[in-house]
Amino acid sequence: MRLHKVYYRLSLFHLPKQPLLLSSSPHFLSLMPPPPRPPLQLIKPFSSVPPAAVRTRAMRFSSNAAEGDGGSNGGAALTSSTAADYEDSSLGNGYRLPPPEIRDIVDAPPLPTLSLSPHRDKVLFFKRRSLPPLEDLARPEEKLAGVRIDGKCNARSRMSYYTGIGIHQIMDDGTLGPEKEIYGLPSGAKINFVTWSNDGSHLAFSVRTDEADGSSSKLRLWVADIKSGKARLLFEEPDVFVNAVFDNFVWLNNSTLLVCTIPLSRGDPPKKPLVPSGPKIQSNEQKDIIQSRTYQDLLKDEYDENLFDYYATSQLVLVSLDGSVKPVGPLAIYTSLDPSPDENYIMISSIHRPYSFNVPCGRFPKKVDLWTADGRFLREICDLPLAENIPITHSSVRRGKRSIQWRADKPSTIVWVETQDGGDAKVEVSPRDIVYTELAEPLENDQPMVLHKLDLRYGGISWCDDSLALVYESWYKTRKVRVWVISPGCEDESPRILFDRSSEDVYSDPGSPMLRRTPSGTYVIAKVKKEDDEATYLLLNGGGATPQGNIPFLDLFDINTGTKERIWESDKEKYFESVVALMSDEDKGDIHLNRLKVLTSKESKTENTQYYVVSWPEKKACQITNFPHPYPQLSSLKKEMIRYQRKDGVQLTATLYLPPDYDPATEGPLPCLMWSYPGEFKSKEAAGQVRGSPNEFAGIGSTSPLLWLARRFAILSGPTIPIIGEGDEEANDRYVEQLVASAEAAVEEVVRRGVAHPDKIAIGGHSYGAFMTANLLAHAPHLFCCGIARSGAYNRTLTPFGFQSEDRTLWDAVGTYIEMSPFISANKIKKPILLIHGEEDNNPGTLTMQSDRFFNALKGHGALCRLVILPFESHGYAARESVMHTLWETDRWLQKYCLANSSDANKDSNTLEEDASKGTSNVVGVAEQSDDEADKIHITSRSSLW
Repeated sequence: MRLHKVYYRLSLFHLPKQPLLLSSSPHFLSLMPPPPRPPLQLIKPFSSVPPAAVRTRAMRFSSNAAEGDGGSNGGAALTSSTAADYEDSSLGNGYRLPPPEIRDIVDAPPLPTLSLSPHRDKVLFFKRRSLPPLEDLARPEEKLAGVRIDGKCNARSRMSYYTGIGIHQIMDDGTLGPEKEIYGLPSGAKINFVTWSNDGSHLAFSVRTDEADGSSSKLRLWVADIKSGKARLLFEEPDVFVNAVFDNFVWLNNSTLLVCTIPLSRGDPPKKPLVPSGPKIQSNEQKDIIQSRTYQDLLKDEYDENLFDYYATSQLVLVSLDGSVKPVGPLAIYTSLDPSPDENYIMISSIHRPYSFNVPCGRFPKKVDLWTADGRFLREICDLPLAENIPITHSSVRRGKRSIQWRADKPSTIVWVETQDGGDAKVEVSPRDIVYTELAEPLENDQPMVLHKLDLRYGGISWCDDSLALVYESWYKTRKVRVWVISPGCEDESPRILFDRSSEDVYSDPGSPMLRRTPSGTYVIAKVKKEDDEATYLLLNGGGATPQGNIPFLDLFDINTGTKERIWESDKEKYFESVVALMSDEDKGDIHLNRLKVLTSKESKTENTQYYVVSWPEKKACQITNFPHPYPQLSSLKKEMIRYQRKDGVQLTATLYLPPDYDPATEGPLPCLMWSYPGEFKSKEAAGQVRGSPNEFAGIGSTSPLLWLARRFAILSGPTIPIIGEGDEEANDRYVEQLVASAEAAVEEVVRRGVAHPDKIAIGGHSYGAFMTANLLAHAPHLFCCGIARSGAYNRTLTPFGFQSEDRTLWDAVGTYIEMSPFISANKIKKPILLIHGEEDNNPGTLTMQSDRFFNALKGHGALCRLVILPFESHGYAARESVMHTLWETDRWLQKYCLANSSDANKDSNTLEEDASKGTSNVVGVAEQSDDEADKIHITSRSSLW
């Protein structure tokens, strides 16, 4: 079982420095004339990437700032920035390093990931590397059907990996024993897909190494004995490799694995013909209505289809720990391998032709079959056709059987759902979804049994036993969430609603039931007994949202009466604690409260996350980790969750960070960086609720805005920017109005507090936060001195079939799409804006072209702007060279257009704007509000706490 610690969106796609904890427990619904210009520069960056590994690319730096256009072609792989660099007119020659105070935080060694053993008696420490080199990202990849494949290792490209595994025994007193290292691995081993056998005696994992040419080898399957720590190759044959494009391997029992392997008969990959056999043709002569979002990396032609088949096709192989090998089944593109709890059957999912050029592989025809554990085909469960026409409306789904799974509390019972509305959320019908169940091998003439009927969209089941299961349903349009109590083995028991609430109302969230692990490795609802009490209780683990911030809790909940008893709660004054996992779930039957054990996490504003085992009845907490502070230079930073109000009365929150030892009396107001991400709501009350805790540790990712605390900036992180559409109103119809009002409230608050200089407030965001940034510079130029927009989409006409929470098409809401697009308002942007984008962005909607075209629109209106395209990077930035350069660009922008900004400069820029409007050509400065506008600042923001 992997444990996970969730960090809120201070900035997207950051790896936190604390241990990243992953959970194997399922997640359930719980109750973003102009001045003269220098020529466009196309500059090849210098890096540590060997020429053989790097496809010929250019890192593009384009600037329309009032700078010279000199340049040089030399440079080191990574050069450190100096004051002269920031004023140098030939910026963009090679990758740069940010100042040491930022660089040292990013380069701090990452802390390990943890994994609990099935019996909760051991914990693994997965060793991790720091940021990968650009060389790793530069390896060739195939972009096929929405999947990016590293052809050399026949797996997903850009996979992160572990570098080592340490085993610790959890002692009787709750402490950890000495580390035992897994040994016998090849030098430089890259470890992936680590899984426990059900009895906890072995680990299975894949290993790859670097080849002489810089590429990765194919993946080999290894096993390690937990008792000795010795690892060994499982396949003795040297030419058997794991195919990890989709599912890779799974334990069938404690001694046998089912593995997706690269077919031994496979030859070289198909070659792209020099001359095509004909034109590329797509047709809709049947007049089908097919709407889809702007998916990327789709198949384009017959060659792509053949290449997809080549890399994705697997041969299934049964392999035992004693080395015996048995190929089973035909060659196919296997996407899921799911053994039954009793280990007698395997549910096998695969995809097949005909493929599509319009949608990714998740919508290709899908076949689900039932096999015996020894690899013999039993029967077909379903064969779903190509699903190109799933409506874009939220809560729309695929037709046919879906969410096919094993019932966790039974040996071999299959459960699935079928829609009654054709998958179209716009169709009114009751019931909307029906849940069915049947045995793996039903008797002759047996029909599937209807387990439950739902009027909303099915959201999952928590199983317990024949007397209890919880069924979840939800509806996005209304944000309604319901939880039903059913008795799967008692037809006479009528289902009843346990919780009926809004998903947005975090204050009413009762928590989710804690799950215990069964001997077969599945997870079921844990039942708890009290001394001298015949009632049956569940453990509800909740986030505990309150107006004062989150106070996580553990409630003892009587499933029959609905009464609750709070048996554990986080500290409220200094610490933020939460329940991570059950530690006493290895016992069969009900758990007695007096023998309850849970794993908790504990942290504070300045203390790193540590883990504890808490034991009842004394609730004694024993600390099992002692991780060092990942960035001690910021250990005394100041953090406060602040509340303020938008002019329409909506309550807003944000987290305000101040540098260590900040003294307002001597330093005065600071330059401030505001970083956020808008969110949509159906009610003002829900939008105004507090999310997050003031006591959480300040996790700083590799491109987090909190890095600028080391540069003495105030950081307003995640100010809430709710876009509200109550009743039948669509939230985005008033997007700009609410966006500006939220930003005004946030700015007004930090200025009122005296911590932020009104002329030195920068705005930034990633993805939908970048979209927000550009809109604020266009529609609220008086609030911010500059902006930083990473990996955004700026022209909504390029995403005509919906984006974010918007499920109307461009033709349904032309005015909304146009008004929301900062591209259309490029002529209004007068403040400096830095655009950064990964050249290989594969996120739907945020094509790299969005930043290219937006920059050209800005440049065409004389805006002070700069565009940085990062070679090989996707939606988030991974390589050390890219991350460091992003930080250097951001720091340069903040130093030049935020820290150096002043009221005098504002006056000058206003004069320049006035002159420009009269036809006078002047160099455009940093436009700011005039002195008489300074008193009119109101600002709001949305929180990265979502």
